[in-house]
Amino acid sequence: MTPPQARARIDRYGGKLNAFTAVFEPGVGAGPTFAVKDMIDFAGVPTGGGGRSPLDPSPARHAAAVERLLEAGWAAVGKTQTVELAYGGWGTNRAVGAPWNPWDGQIHRAPGGSSSGSAVAVAAGLCDVALGTDTGGSVRIPAAACGVVGLKPGRGLVSLRGVHDLAPSLDTVGTLARSVADAARALEIISRPDGAQTGRGPFDAEAALKRDVGSWRVAALVPGDIDDLEPEIARLYLQALDALREAGVEVVKATPPRPLSAYFEPNGVLMAAEGWRVRGAHIEAHAAQMDPWIVSRFEAGRGITDAQLEAARHRRAEDQAEFHAWLLAYSALICPTAPIEAPPIASVDETVSPLSSLTRAGNYLDLPAASVPCGLTANGMPAGLQIMGGPQDEASVVALAAAFETVSGWNGRMPDLLGFAI
Repeated sequence: MTPPQARARIDRYGGKLNAFTAVFEPGVGAGPTFAVKDMIDFAGVPTGGGGRSPLDPSPARHAAAVERLLEAGWAAVGKTQTVELAYGGWGTNRAVGAPWNPWDGQIHRAPGGSSSGSAVAVAAGLCDVALGTDTGGSVRIPAAACGVVGLKPGRGLVSLRGVHDLAPSLDTVGTLARSVADAARALEIISRPDGAQTGRGPFDAEAALKRDVGSWRVAALVPGDIDDLEPEIARLYLQALDALREAGVEVVKATPPRPLSAYFEPNGVLMAAEGWRVRGAHIEAHAAQMDPWIVSRFEAGRGITDAQLEAARHRRAEDQAEFHAWLLAYSALICPTAPIEAPPIASVDETVSPLSSLTRAGNYLDLPAASVPCGLTANGMPAGLQIMGGPQDEASVVALAAAFETVSGWNGRMPDLLGFAI
């Protein structure tokens, strides 16, 4: 897609979709086109962080990931909406407004968060690829909710320079696209070494995409073991497992050492504790104009002592060792990305976070993971299949995602945007 084509689609559909905080005219670069989550610096453009008080009103330099794409000749088309300070999985934003999930033109449904605008922009064809950040599922959740591919690498592959933290020990930068190949190739570009920021890479997308997954053995969660799994998501998940078998993959129903949901709470402790240490001063200065739910999430970390944080990090290391040892018997772990479809925003319960019940484990255990579309529910909403690989094994994640995409029947389907046209 050329920058003028992207701009034409943004002008036609972007108003109601509300995916962007800023649109660049003309597009910076020549193409392909990409968008940047508003937690990631783009020089000279405010990094709003999804709030009314910007985190940086005028960054002096592009974030490393942005620099890499521009150097490769990609065209930046704008900055995309995010949950305020990236702390939420629904995609809501009471401070500056939430994007509209493009798969329902009549009901404002949750786009998933926190990289909400990035997923909406890609799903609606407003850009080829978008950058997102992922601390507990914030690339994969909106990818699943909006029917696109979301690829989260393990830590140390993509530089976090110029990325505004939520929880430094959990944060990653990932890519969203309408195909596994596009997401993987963008990841290759942004994974260039950056001094002390990145200790490995670059990622070899072409090698991963060409790998033969025939006879690979993967673990699959048993539907009955997944909390709050909606029947329609279960149906699409089982169909996805059958499709993987058709691709020659041996799918083994398996039970991890602990349910993935068991890592939800300890991941949340780290997010709150580190988040308050990073953003506490910002919260205290701007709480009056922030979403009260976001403020309460950060303030939950205020009372976590340094000793408690250190204990949480020690527990994390033990949990990682246990899970990594179990996963050695498999090429990957397969499960739904989220157990429910995207609900109407009006019905969202901010006291719970079911969309991240299966994704937080990827950050807590520091495992690469992808969400790939696996069909539509009876309500016409997308569902995602999560593929979680071993430590630093982005290649297997991409290979399995590409193999599934080939047999899934999805092949880059897009929503009907008639209800969004201006």
